[in-house]
Amino acid sequence: MIKLGITGGIGSGKSYVSRLLESWGIPVYDTDREAKRLTLTHPEIRRELIALLGEEVYCGQQLNKTLLAGCLFASRAHAERVNHIIHPRVYEDFLLWADGLKQQGRELVGMESAILFESRFDRAVDRVLMVYAPLEIRISRAMERDGVPEERVRERIAAQMDEELKCKRADFILTNDGINPVEPQLGQIIQELGCIKACK
Repeated sequence: MIKLGITGGIGSGKSYVSRLLESWGIPVYDTDREAKRLTLTHPEIRRELIALLGEEVYCGQQLNKTLLAGCLFASRAHAERVNHIIHPRVYEDFLLWADGLKQQGRELVGMESAILFESRFDRAVDRVLMVYAPLEIRISRAMERDGVPEERVRERIAAQMDEELKCKRADFILTNDGINPVEPQLGQIIQELGCIKACK
């Protein structure tokens, strides 16, 4: 089995690429969605977050998102402490998920993560696909999608890992600029992954 990491900055279109893969029958693990699920259901995450932030971090079966966000944005050190609790469990959950699909005979699965390198999730995958789009296009897409002002989008982008550095670390770069069609690029990458697998 080949595990493909899918990453890209805000507004790059990585979720669109993931949906395309799923429409082609390739399962994709969404780390954002699964992190939210695990934060609510994983007993060790719950225990450690309560130890860090107090009982009020959970309201019954719901997460106190305001309290958690306040901790995450208070400082880099606080964010690292929370991420140290959640990210290793997401990493483990992905490997279990992928192993289950491998047992079913799946040859390719994906992992979508905006912070693939920052969270070190790249260690869990065999190849990395970077979805790239020019900055101004990304800003415009994020403003329209999230209904937030340009300044807020730029702040979020500045807090992420540099796009050029991500491109250097990726095995494949897919350009989603509204000019180059995405599907042929993705199809070519899947073909190349097939060649990689055959050569192993």
